[in-house]
Amino acid sequence: MIALTAATLFTPLERIERPLLLLDDGVIAEVASQASRELPKGSRVIDLADGILAPGFIDIHNHGGGGHDVMEADPLALPIVERLLAAHGVTGYLPTTVTAPVDSTLAALARLADAIEAGTPTDGANGLRARPLGIHIEGPFLSHARRGVHPPENLLRPTVAMFERFWQAARGHIRMMTIAPELEGAPDVIAAAASRGVTVSIGHSDADMKAARAAVVAGARHATHTFNAMRPFAHRDPGIIGEVLTDSRLTADIIADGVHLDPAVVQLFLQAKGPERAVLISDATAATGMPEGRYRLGDFEFEVKDGKCLVDGTLAGSVLTLDRAVRNAMEFAQWDLQLALRPATLNPARVVNLDGRGLLKAGAVADLAGLNASGEVIMTCVGGKGL
Repeated sequence: MIALTAATLFTPLERIERPLLLLDDGVIAEVASQASRELPKGSRVIDLADGILAPGFIDIHNHGGGGHDVMEADPLALPIVERLLAAHGVTGYLPTTVTAPVDSTLAALARLADAIEAGTPTDGANGLRARPLGIHIEGPFLSHARRGVHPPENLLRPTVAMFERFWQAARGHIRMMTIAPELEGAPDVIAAAASRGVTVSIGHSDADMKAARAAVVAGARHATHTFNAMRPFAHRDPGIIGEVLTDSRLTADIIADGVHLDPAVVQLFLQAKGPERAVLISDATAATGMPEGRYRLGDFEFEVKDGKCLVDGTLAGSVLTLDRAVRNAMEFAQWDLQLALRPATLNPARVVNLDGRGLLKAGAVADLAGLNASGEVIMTCVGGKGL
């Protein structure tokens, strides 16, 4: 039995002062306060002193880090990415594909399925690693008009048959799929994916409001990096952004790095979706945690300069980490730490149906982050390991 104490614990729904968190064999056994519960005899006590205990962060949109892309064939790539994630408080993530030739995508999905099924050694000799908890497919069912840096020659019209090829290659481990809802065939693919339990996210889209609403009727329930790679909002033609910000059936995510969105827009988004439906993502690339230079995203290269990932002047993902996104939400929207934690913990877990994660409660997986009052990571625990 491991007993953790700290100044404060955020579940994140509740705040507990002077908490006592008991872990047993990688699972949370009890969440209590030190005033209401004595330390179990023989337990190993870890005291974070004036620190804060919170659920581990969950990144549902991550392309890589530490110089490596999650679609790489190199078996050393994912461990490097996962160690970087854990260093920033991320305990679980969805490795995210980018549009590529079909054969490359199918091969990457199979490798990622292997990694998920093998299970991540969380605290081996090479350090603590975040766990891949499913796959996010971003492309190829995207709008040519709003493709961003996704290669146009590899974009495809959505078909159920092609989705099934991806599903079979991933052996059922696809948890999220981004799709442009206005494309011919999109409603059928949305319905097919949703019937498999996939969280369908609308994005990289030039959709008007009517097409976006039709996607929700078909089964879409989320939106990918809101405002970015989307038809711009206009007060007489609100388009997809109008649907995303006003429909309570949709959760939505943003890249809160101060580059992809002005801080005022981050505040607007968080106010519109609220603490229940907002999600923070990194959209991190291989360049995350690395110096300026050239890196790969899927099958193409991009350049990092002044904190921006660029292909011919177009943003290509980010170098953001999720702990920084939490701190930015605090700064940009004047949210306190407890409020800013929810879009990086409980909300993403619920969006992609990860039961037992994102919330500190008895019976949940012991995925934890220790923070200081500013939201900086001082400790990460994955499945009870790393303490």
